[in-house]
Amino acid sequence: MSEDKKETIEQEATTEEVVVEETQESTSTESTAEEKAEEVKEEALTHVFSGDVEGEVYTYDQLDSPSDEYTADEYNQLMGMYENTLNTIEEKEIVTGRIVSIDEKYVVIDIGFKSEGIIAVNEFSNKSLENMAPGDEVEVFLDRVEDKEGQLILSRRKADILLAWEKIESAHETGEVVEGLIKRRIKGGMVVDLFGIDAFLPGSQIDVRPVRDFDAYVGKTMEFAVVKLNMAAENVVVSHRALIESDLEEQREQILDTIEAGQVLEGAVKNITDFGVFIDLGGVDGLLHITDLSWGRVDNPSEIVQLDQRLNVAVIDFDERSKRVSLGLKQLQPHPWEEIHGKYPEGMKVQGRVVSIADYGAFIELEKGVEGLIHISEMSWTQHIKHPSQLVEKDDVVECIVLNINEDEKKISLGVKQLTNDPWADILERFPIGSKHKGFVRNLTNFGVFVELEPGIDGLIHVSDLSWEDKVEHPNEVVTKDQEIEVVILGVDFDNRRITLGHKQVLENPWEIYARELTPGTEVKGEVVKVTDRGAFVKLTNGAEAFLNLTKAVEPEFKEGMEVEAFVLKFDEAGKSIDLSQLDSDQKKAVKAAKKAEEEANMETGAPTLGEMSGLAALKQKMEAEEAAEAKKKKED
Repeated sequence: MSEDKKETIEQEATTEEVVVEETQESTSTESTAEEKAEEVKEEALTHVFSGDVEGEVYTYDQLDSPSDEYTADEYNQLMGMYENTLNTIEEKEIVTGRIVSIDEKYVVIDIGFKSEGIIAVNEFSNKSLENMAPGDEVEVFLDRVEDKEGQLILSRRKADILLAWEKIESAHETGEVVEGLIKRRIKGGMVVDLFGIDAFLPGSQIDVRPVRDFDAYVGKTMEFAVVKLNMAAENVVVSHRALIESDLEEQREQILDTIEAGQVLEGAVKNITDFGVFIDLGGVDGLLHITDLSWGRVDNPSEIVQLDQRLNVAVIDFDERSKRVSLGLKQLQPHPWEEIHGKYPEGMKVQGRVVSIADYGAFIELEKGVEGLIHISEMSWTQHIKHPSQLVEKDDVVECIVLNINEDEKKISLGVKQLTNDPWADILERFPIGSKHKGFVRNLTNFGVFVELEPGIDGLIHVSDLSWEDKVEHPNEVVTKDQEIEVVILGVDFDNRRITLGHKQVLENPWEIYARELTPGTEVKGEVVKVTDRGAFVKLTNGAEAFLNLTKAVEPEFKEGMEVEAFVLKFDEAGKSIDLSQLDSDQKKAVKAAKKAEEEANMETGAPTLGEMSGLAALKQKMEAEEAAEAKKKKED
């Protein structure tokens, strides 16, 4: 090689070194601004590739020709040594380079090419920058060997992406577990940062249990399995649930092989429904029915357990065919009916909460698993309660008395009225039979009148006991509601707690008077008050009403207001009817028949006369009162 050629090569090499030194100097100086660095870069490139000719120009043939200073063998040996210093590289591949320098904006990388590459620091993560130093090796992506300015184009970001896709593809093929950071929540699932690539994590693939708070997973680093990969569409789907299920499968088989009724296992509340709770036993789900949560009444399972709560449960049943497990929680607690008679002896005053109301009574919870019934008949001594809701409401706390316990049927009878004295205990002392009282009309029915004698004590006046003389079709013909009325106690029914009253008995029975005054054959006077086709109704002077048939009258016709004279033909006290006649023949017959009937009654049966019968009625009432008083005394004893 001639001196001139050698000088030219040395000069070009020196020029490249100067350019590299200037470039390194500009990138390593902390005080240099970004604009200044760009100017230095442009000047260096302009200096190298400006096209200006410096010194003598040589052709390729001249350069390839043997040097005068070296033999052909020596020249070829030197050229081979130089070429070995250069790497054989191709574009669009990842290469390993060495860090030459690092400043605030750029990282200079030497990949063994004729020039060095510059990568902006923002393509490296903060963590990577902290651990990097000149001389360290780093993998970069060779985008282009030379751009239009002859600059080597490298990229760390593209290298990371390509490496990430290679790792993801490998994990998908081999089933390798990878780690990723959950970045944010989106519709249907989460976005996971997997080696810098956004992957989709469906909501159903986060856990084997239903996820209630997706936001709680944001920012967490978790392990995943790559379950779906589409490189062309850059679509990656990962699953965390698959890893959990894989771990639980062996545990599940072990549990199913050893599970049996009576075992006590620990589990976690997985889901709560209206009918019960699903418990995760470690890969095996069991159902804890609402009726097996507590010995007491449970309206909603969430009253007893909470989601994710860990608890011990008993295995009630296991179906090997369907692999269904029935669990129980109350079975781990003693039965509340044990020694029930000792806890709630009859006659004991207790407190309880109203848990349910039916038409026939109210159910009272004395403790969890122990309920009693207050029947509607045991709620009040005196009030006529149509529905328990008139006295109690659900969740009310009430006091009551234990009346009876049926341990076999798990039933307890309770009473409220027993907390007060029974007003019927001395009812005859306050309302003896035959005594007169005043009360208020509370209700009218077709068959009678209910009269309140005192608060809580009612009696019934039958429609037939409202009037001696009038034929009452409905009580409203005689009385009105809330009217004060005078009554007589006719009878007391202790068993059914009923009092029979009479209103007409306040006055003497006028028919008993009529019976004495209006014997057959007695002459009477009256006024016609009503005329019919058959005859006339006559109002007698003593107030009685009688009927005069036309066939028994001497007048051809009757008119209202007409005064008539007649005699009693027939007297029927039971039927409350009096028949009159104006025929003399009938009068004689009537007197004779009445006298004969009375004599025969006295001789054959000893039956009393009508006058005697009125005295017997009073005697009968007196005897009934004495019998009732004696019955009451026996009952108290």
